Amino acid sequence: MVMNQNTKRETGAVAQLGNIAAARAVSDIVRTTLGPRSMLKMLLDPMGSIVLTNDGNAILREVDVTHPAARSMIDLSRAQDEEVGDGTTTVIVLAGEILTNAAPLLEKKLHPTVICRGYYQALDAALKICDKFALTVDPTDPEVIKNLVKSSFGTKISSRFGERMVEMAIEATKTVLIEKGGKYEIDLKRYAKVEKIPGGDLDDCKVLQGVMFNKDITHSKMRRTIKNPRILLLDCPLEYKKAESTMNVEITQEEDWEAMLRQEEEYIRNMCKEIIAHKPDLVITEKGLSDLAQHFLVKAGISAIRRIRKTDNNRIARATGATIVHRTEEIQAHDIGTQCGLFIIRKIGDEYFTFLEECKSPKACTIMLRGASKDILMEMERNLQDAMQVARNVFMDPKLLPGGGAIEMAVSVALKEEAATIAGVEQWAFLAIAEAFEVIPRTLAENCGADLIRVITALRAKHSGGANLNFGINGETGVIADMSELQVWDTYVAKVQSIKTAIEASAMMLRIDDIISGLSKRKRDTGAAAEHDTDPKETDETFGDARDG
Repeated sequence: MVMNQNTKRETGAVAQLGNIAAARAVSDIVRTTLGPRSMLKMLLDPMGSIVLTNDGNAILREVDVTHPAARSMIDLSRAQDEEVGDGTTTVIVLAGEILTNAAPLLEKKLHPTVICRGYYQALDAALKICDKFALTVDPTDPEVIKNLVKSSFGTKISSRFGERMVEMAIEATKTVLIEKGGKYEIDLKRYAKVEKIPGGDLDDCKVLQGVMFNKDITHSKMRRTIKNPRILLLDCPLEYKKAESTMNVEITQEEDWEAMLRQEEEYIRNMCKEIIAHKPDLVITEKGLSDLAQHFLVKAGISAIRRIRKTDNNRIARATGATIVHRTEEIQAHDIGTQCGLFIIRKIGDEYFTFLEECKSPKACTIMLRGASKDILMEMERNLQDAMQVARNVFMDPKLLPGGGAIEMAVSVALKEEAATIAGVEQWAFLAIAEAFEVIPRTLAENCGADLIRVITALRAKHSGGANLNFGINGETGVIADMSELQVWDTYVAKVQSIKTAIEASAMMLRIDDIISGLSKRKRDTGAAAEHDTDPKETDETFGDARDG
């Protein structure tokens, strides 16, 4: 025995078939969540909270798996979500089917490298077909964006809220859009914040032309409503500067103690003088604000908000045209934000929220969501994020492909015809990919209870010879329909990304012929010792927070 007895090892066909079974199991989890008639999944996390969703990435993020191939599949969904924000279920279902179709080839003793070669040939051919059929659109046409976002919402639980959510997703995307030299820059993650407040009605949901955050003014005498406020943003504390480390001061005379207090007061007075000199109406700081500083600011008629998040401060800066200042001595006239039309504090439920509204070309926004319960709000947020990503994708790359499984069936039929020109055993792998593409229209038909064999056969016949490209499955009724008439479209970026990810990940998994799991005894002992030894002083070298004190 060369290896440790605790080490578990799988080799050759056993490892490959095990990986395929794991991928199939993950694929089966999300298969029923594809399409407008999809089912929801209820997930309980270790903390006891419930997640209700049909978003592929959100489901797999909560699932705890031990098999390495299953973990790799879940990572595909996350990568798809981060890259294009849509098609997370598609990529998992497609990868699962591609690997399932590889099992018979492995049983025929085809070498995995040969199968992978055929897969990559099929990938190149599929991408050429998608490129050929892609429809270029004008992203500034509101009707195009609306139909596309509506297609994205059609498969989600929020689709019952109708046009409202679609309009909000488009409005938020257009708000944060910046055009630079003919190219678009859309940073949704940083500048489009979703604020979820339980209670209220769907009519209360809106995209603010500005920002809101869950904070109140620090003093009751400060103004709660200011029109056209001059806003100053700080990331320094407006209180006496504390020492970096513990400091003891020994005082022998009473006058020295009074002198120290006077120094502190003078320090804060000077800071406030520097602020008041620029006549702001509102001061927002990321750090603390002492009672004495509040006193000086109230006397000057200035409202103040403290301990705001860095991300919120960045959004306010972008929306109001202010610059975040690091020290009060460095404040200049152009650092003051003047693009906000209204500062107001409103009470919603038991909480106070600060609104900075009516900004001139804000380029940052807050989306306020109201709903019956926390679970509904969480799902609405996930759906909205996906829809905003779809709108962003079409601005970045204005090309569309027909949805409803139409492009998958077109690719499948075209690959089957092209397979006849492939020499050697790679043809089998090429055909396996062609058959795997049919899983998307098949699953759509299956999820809405259609007569599966009859519908898929009819759709295949429609697409034969490269005709009727736009025909796919109507996800509501399960019948064959023209997607251009139904206005069901997918973004080219999302579809191509899901095809690339699924095929490349499947090829990578097939090339695994050895799975070794289990730590060596030495590593386990080292890990256990590290857990017990938590004092950074006793180790040779420490990093990060431990060293910084």
